[in-house]
Amino acid sequence: MTPEIIEQEIIVTPGIPQRTFADLNLSDEILQAVTEMGFVHPSPIQAEAIPPILAGRDVIGQAQTGTGKTAAFGIPAINMIDVAERHPQVLILCPTRELAVQVSEEIRKLSKFKRGIRIEAIYGGDSIDRQIKSLKTGVHIVIGTPGRVMDHMERRTLKLDNVRMMILDEADEMLDMGFRDDIESILEDMPEERQTILFSATMSKPIMTITQRFQKDPVLVKVVRNELTAQNIEQVFFEVKPKAKVEVMCRLIDMHNLNLLLVFCNQKKRVDEIVEDLQVRGYQAEGLHGDLRQAQRNNVMSKFRSGVTNILVATDVAARGIDVDNVDAVINYDIPLDEEYYVHRIGRTGRAGKSGKAFSLVGKDEKYRLREIQNYTKVRIEKGVIPSFEDIVGLRKARFIEQVKQSIETSTDLNLYDDLLTALHHSGFTTEQIVSALVKRGMGIEKNEFSDQNLGHDDDRRERKEGGSRFGDRGGRGESTGRFGDRSRGESGSRFGDRGGRSEGPSRFSERGTRGESRFGDRERTPRFGAREEGRKFERDDNRAPREQEANMTRLFVSVGRRDFIRPGDIVGAIAGEANIPGSSIGHIDIFDKHTYVDVPRDVANRVVDVMEGNTIKGKRVQIEVAR
Repeated sequence: MTPEIIEQEIIVTPGIPQRTFADLNLSDEILQAVTEMGFVHPSPIQAEAIPPILAGRDVIGQAQTGTGKTAAFGIPAINMIDVAERHPQVLILCPTRELAVQVSEEIRKLSKFKRGIRIEAIYGGDSIDRQIKSLKTGVHIVIGTPGRVMDHMERRTLKLDNVRMMILDEADEMLDMGFRDDIESILEDMPEERQTILFSATMSKPIMTITQRFQKDPVLVKVVRNELTAQNIEQVFFEVKPKAKVEVMCRLIDMHNLNLLLVFCNQKKRVDEIVEDLQVRGYQAEGLHGDLRQAQRNNVMSKFRSGVTNILVATDVAARGIDVDNVDAVINYDIPLDEEYYVHRIGRTGRAGKSGKAFSLVGKDEKYRLREIQNYTKVRIEKGVIPSFEDIVGLRKARFIEQVKQSIETSTDLNLYDDLLTALHHSGFTTEQIVSALVKRGMGIEKNEFSDQNLGHDDDRRERKEGGSRFGDRGGRGESTGRFGDRSRGESGSRFGDRGGRSEGPSRFSERGTRGESRFGDRERTPRFGAREEGRKFERDDNRAPREQEANMTRLFVSVGRRDFIRPGDIVGAIAGEANIPGSSIGHIDIFDKHTYVDVPRDVANRVVDVMEGNTIKGKRVQIEVAR
């Protein structure tokens, strides 16, 4: 972050909070709401971000999920609302429907005692007619996803002429999902005299570009790294054969008696497979991914929040914005493709001073990703021992004995069942056989294909025999403990190079791509919404050859192009959303008239081909294959 962009930087360090909300010069209505919610001391990001926002400064908040950033921008937003003016005064953009709903619920709680304030969440999957009706009655704070906000702007049902505060929440995630063009269009259509607040987990080059263009002398409030991973979260990884991951996960659930659990994986298809496996084993599990309709998503989340479902299996994008208290543990069924996703995942447990657990199931091909996560978070993740089948049987026996003892000591009507034992004796069974059968039925545990197996990786000797590490000098696949050395990320050989989690290279959209045709049809926008001339010329030159393929990337052929009104953001959004990979990992995109070439990381290319085959982009069914 260069000095000419940031006028003031505040480094937030963890520690015992010194301020109270009463020290922040807030209105009585907000103080009353905060007190009712049980808060006395603001979190570090709240304590440092609220004063400059109240003072009218543009602010960049660099903070992760779970640090209290919603209140950090929500409290000043509520504080500045004039309820007598019945039009949008604050606009908050969020990357997903779930996060938009969560933010709106939090702001409603904070504004409970401010009479007359109206708040509306607008997002896809909800009735647009209902949203239009609500907006027409007069709304002060609008929270929405970029696509639906653009829809309302195009319909002129949302007018931004009087917006005084613009907030971008999870800005890096919105850019990863391909919303850059929409965000810039929205910002360009807003009044010049406004306050712009941006919250992001990282300060990548695209974030800095937006900051430079749309913020004035911003204050940077930055949460230092050692607050990203809470000390009260126990982090453990287990080396697991891929086919045994569900079995190991079930053993961990039983061993630690987990009552509310989040399971993360990288693919939508895998979510459904895991849920089915868990349900067959008798667990109350539900899945959450992008293919679910909004009503289904709401139903799944309602059951999880109420405890009817105690295991939620989700992809990273679908789970964005989920905020559920008392989550006992997070299980990384797949190691995330981006180090920051790991931080977001484990931040769902161990909240409000409570303890939590984060278990990672590491396949042989995922070891290097775990090393990169440890280098990034500067936290050593301990290697755990997989509980044996005998451990689980012994544990369940002990719990069963306690349950039987409790029933004997507390029940007064056990005599109702005396005749059952006699009847079973008359059938020729001994007391020992009867008790064993009832225990087996009550415990619900049986031997399976994994009961007598070693579920960890094969030993190092066999691995070396099969050809050694295919990851070169990344640290060696044979290492089973945390010997990570002191190499920097730039020397790691990571497919992300030296980006520190996000691309520091030229932006795909700002320096080479074009917004192209409007997402609302083939009508040209006003000049300030159009593509830059340099990008336009490059984009329309169909006689050119595709650019040289980047290292460690695979080039894919996609059967849609400019005639289908395809933009780079459409390609990024589709691939990142379907394959559940960070949009920042996608390389060059060359759009021709009838087809497109796109570079993706080599290790996920086959997955992208599999999940995208037969899918649609902008309503057009696509074929995708490795380019010849």
